Amino acid sequence: MDRREFLQAGAAGLALPTLGSFVPAFAESKPKRVALIGPGWYGKAALLRLIQVSPVEVAALCDVDSKMLAEAAEIVASRQSSKKKPRTYSDYREMLKREELDIVHVATPDHWHALAMIAAVKSGADVYVEKPISADVVEGQAMLAAARKYKRVVQVNMQRRSTPHLIEARDRIIKEGKLGKIGHVEICCYYHMRARGNPADTAAPENLNWDMWTGPAPMRPYNRIAHPRGWRAFMEYGNGIVGDMCVHMLDMVRWMLDLGWPKRISSAGGILVDKESKANISDTQTATFDFGELPVVWTHRTWGSAPDPEYPWAAFIYGEKGTLKADVHKYDFLPQGQGKKEHGDVLYEYDRYPEDETEKDLERHVASAMRFHWRNFLEMIETRGRPVSDIEEGYITATSCILANIAMTLGRTLTWDPDKGQVANDDEANNLLRRPYREPWTHPDPKKV
Repeated sequence: MDRREFLQAGAAGLALPTLGSFVPAFAESKPKRVALIGPGWYGKAALLRLIQVSPVEVAALCDVDSKMLAEAAEIVASRQSSKKKPRTYSDYREMLKREELDIVHVATPDHWHALAMIAAVKSGADVYVEKPISADVVEGQAMLAAARKYKRVVQVNMQRRSTPHLIEARDRIIKEGKLGKIGHVEICCYYHMRARGNPADTAAPENLNWDMWTGPAPMRPYNRIAHPRGWRAFMEYGNGIVGDMCVHMLDMVRWMLDLGWPKRISSAGGILVDKESKANISDTQTATFDFGELPVVWTHRTWGSAPDPEYPWAAFIYGEKGTLKADVHKYDFLPQGQGKKEHGDVLYEYDRYPEDETEKDLERHVASAMRFHWRNFLEMIETRGRPVSDIEEGYITATSCILANIAMTLGRTLTWDPDKGQVANDDEANNLLRRPYREPWTHPDPKKV
């Protein structure tokens, strides 16, 4: 088996020489009826990967931006085999009431994930939800409770777990013991991704229902930074760069090293450099996720340069026998002493999916990972098993990152009790596990979903 075949078979979780000979059980069943809530950038990109790997019927799309919705419907119609244009909705509740759906993909901004996902599983659909699963901890608890109560398969789009070259790094470097005893992990993001500038607030464009877009979040005046795609600049809608970028790297490390919950979480930082921007997320932050004998330390800066320019958003896993550097594009194993260096690159599949090369706004290096992630989800729908990025894994990772922000806010280390779902002996911290919802929206309750 050459490296390409190893990557394909490994990512699919198969004991087969190549993916090309694989005919999954779900291919022979009736095409799944699919709906997407939030067909903007990443939602649309992920949905088009699903269309590539399964004969699904995208029956409906939902968005509060009528222009974005109409454009997405045209694109989906051009790509799915039936050439049918999905029905469009401006309210996910109406869509779930009218449509009979097998799969619902939730790709809204973070503050909408919980309500949409819980409604979807209640409707009887299996759900593919973007990361992080929730904007607060109690939302995540309610989402997990709902998935289990209604016996739905829920896959979180933390697709590092399905990234072929990272599976190779895990299997050929970590599992084979080439790192030896692992004593320290650093994860980081040094992208200059925080919104800059301070444009004036304005009226929302006519194609956007700003009240519905805001939903349960605090009402802010419309600003062109927020929509489309810039909402991560505001803590009202998410959890900053820790909630956006750390979740990927922390989850990757948890998966690679088979880690569960961190025992203690601390964090420090804030807006230390760019104080003029309208953005209210931190531009500088460190967080330590203490897994007992293994600290995992996160750092982000949206200014300055990366310590390792080849790995600006990455994980560095340090063992007594060597170091593993890993990111979305590649990995490098650097042995201690005179051992053999090893390198792996992302898997592109332009020969099989030439449309990847020209699709607008597609992160091409992620395309193969999303396809494998969808395949895993579809297989688990058939077997009713737990997918590789099950909702519980998404809850652990998202909660850990939310707790890092709470630790920074309070200026102290938090000790997490996973059995109680609370911070141990810290009422002030526990009061921050649940964000207030704007009326008339009601915060989901894990005991009443």
